[in-house]
Amino acid sequence: MSSPQLHRFTGHIAGAGTAEGTRLVLGCWTRTPHGPFADVMVEDRDGHRILLAPDRWVADFVSATYTFDEVRLVPVSVSRTGLGRTGQWAVQAGPLEWRFRIGARAPLGHLLRLIPRPISRSLAFAQLSDPIARATMPGVRTLGQAAPGRTEWYAADDLHRLRGSTAIWEGQNLGGMREMLPPPRFGFSSTPRPPSLTAVTSTVRVDSEA
Repeated sequence: MSSPQLHRFTGHIAGAGTAEGTRLVLGCWTRTPHGPFADVMVEDRDGHRILLAPDRWVADFVSATYTFDEVRLVPVSVSRTGLGRTGQWAVQAGPLEWRFRIGARAPLGHLLRLIPRPISRSLAFAQLSDPIARATMPGVRTLGQAAPGRTEWYAADDLHRLRGSTAIWEGQNLGGMREMLPPPRFGFSSTPRPPSLTAVTSTVRVDSEA
């Protein structure tokens, strides 16, 4: 039997709800086993879960780790303008056009920046922080069973609120920004309830197979 394999993804996760009821989660990854890429998870108001993936590798890995009703291979691009409170991100992913503005650093973000990364990214720290995350941020987990044979843990390095978000899906405006309610059901954890951008490292351990 081979040893478990660790796959580490470093970048940002953005999450926001819409007035129409759709919830959006962007993963924008700068360092991964596959190189830089972005993908979007969409759960509509009826609970239909869609992965928008830029290529087959991303589609296969992400859909083997999380749960979706549909996977679409589409070009996914992310552009950024400005910095800090004036920053804006523009996401284009097949049928989705999504723009959001970055707001102030959340109080938790100041605390996260104080934790040394070698400590925050360890499995032991995820085990310690998971009960705290569950108690203070409903729906958020730092450690869990992502899929059979896959364990995932998150290490957040920073957290900013979003100041605004607009999204268009297949030509329909989804309305103003709302909290992530109900929490989307892609995996064991959700993004924070308030719309936010989190600097994060996700580690996925794929257990060995006979």
